[in-house]
This record gives sequence, C-alpha cells and structure tokens, in this order.
Amino acid sequence: MNPDLATPADAMAQSLSEALPLRDIVLPERISWWPPAPGWWLLLLVLLVIAAVSIWLWRRHQQRQHIIRPAQQMLQQIERRFARHGDSRQLLQELSALLRQIALNRSPREQVAGLVGDRWLQWLDQGLDDKPFSTGIGRVFTDQAYRPIVEIDSTQLLNLCHRWLTTKSQVSN
Repeated sequence: MNPDLATPADAMAQSLSEALPLRDIVLPERISWWPPAPGWWLLLLVLLVIAAVSIWLWRRHQQRQHIIRPAQQMLQQIERRFARHGDSRQLLQELSALLRQIALNRSPREQVAGLVGDRWLQWLDQGLDDKPFSTGIGRVFTDQAYRPIVEIDSTQLLNLCHRWLTTKSQVSN
C-alpha cells in the first residue's frame, strides 16, 4: 500500500496500536478428555447396568441347569428301577419325592413346602397349559398315594414328569 495514499482511518489505527499495548489472540487450551461429559457418564452407567443384568441372568440360568440336570438323571434312574421292579406304588413315591425336592430347590421354601393336595397339583401345573396334574394323569399324586393297590399309566406319568422338568428348565416360578 502506498504510504502517501493512507486514509485517515489507517493512520488512526496505527497510532492506536502504538499507544495501546495489545497482544496477539491467544487460543484456548485443547479440551481435556478428563473428566468426561455427562453423556459419557450416562453411557457408562447404562453399560454397567446391562452387564450386571446379563451376569445375573447367566448365573440364574447356570443355577437352574445345576438343579435340572441332576434331576433329569434321577428321573432316568427312577425309570430304570421301575423297569426292573414294576412296583407302581414305589414309582409314585419316588416321583412325588423328586418333584417335591426340585420344587423346594427352585422356589422359596415358604411358597412350596406347605402345599398338599389340589394346591400342590395346581402349583405343579404352572407353566403347563393343559393342567395335566390337576385334571390329568398327575392327579394320581393325590388320588392313589395312600391306596393299597395303585393303578397308574406309568409311561404317561413318566412322560409328564419329563415334560414338567423340561418346562421348569425353561421358565422360572
């Protein structure tokens, strides 16, 4: 720019800059990564909750399987013993004891321990749509338990117990 052609505004700006102690523009410091913004804290909290729920569900599943697998093995042993001795009364007693033991292990004792008769059969029917204990072959657990001669369809009863165990391994009470 030609100094002879300087405008009065340029002259005034130059005189001000000489008179005022101005400094260059200073940029702010870079934004630190710590502490994170509130959104990151919320995301961390959500991830922790998801992890905790996942661990809880996994442990519950493992615990359920820890009970069901041995119960299925015991049911197979009962089946094999029945094939050898053919005693319907003993089969009924062993199945009843097994169902009660599983129920006490899977549900709160206060809920299950005192159940007898129709209330026990209704509890066993939970999760089974056709109510086979209250209205089907499962009634033998209350009807035939104390009779001198027990007449049951052992195959159907054993199948019902297998089905009940399978249902209990999939759903919780």
